[in-house]
Amino acid sequence: MAPKIHESEYRFCLILWEVEPISSRELSEICHEKLGWSKTTTYTVIKRLSDRGVVRNENAVVTSLISKQEAQISEIDELLEKKFEGNIPAFIAAFAKSKRLSEEEISEIMKIMGEE
Repeated sequence: MAPKIHESEYRFCLILWEVEPISSRELSEICHEKLGWSKTTTYTVIKRLSDRGVVRNENAVVTSLISKQEAQISEIDELLEKKFEGNIPAFIAAFAKSKRLSEEEISEIMKIMGEE
């Protein structure tokens, strides 16, 4: 399971996944523009995520060590265990009741479910 990425860190990672590899200076400028973060805040998040094995900061170049898909799967696994005791049908039923799915979305889900 991937290391935990908190909400504000996830917003940071969304930016990183789009622009990596990138210098920490350039990344701090983007985070200032998109998130309103100071340079210090950005560097603190880079350090925190680096310590947890989510990103690498080598020679002032930041890259991710975990893909967006890995982070999403980890979050879903945690949600599934915490809120649904690992019961996938209960999770899907709750999701389907809370969000109206289009025919296209249903078809896409059915296609995915048929793949093994």
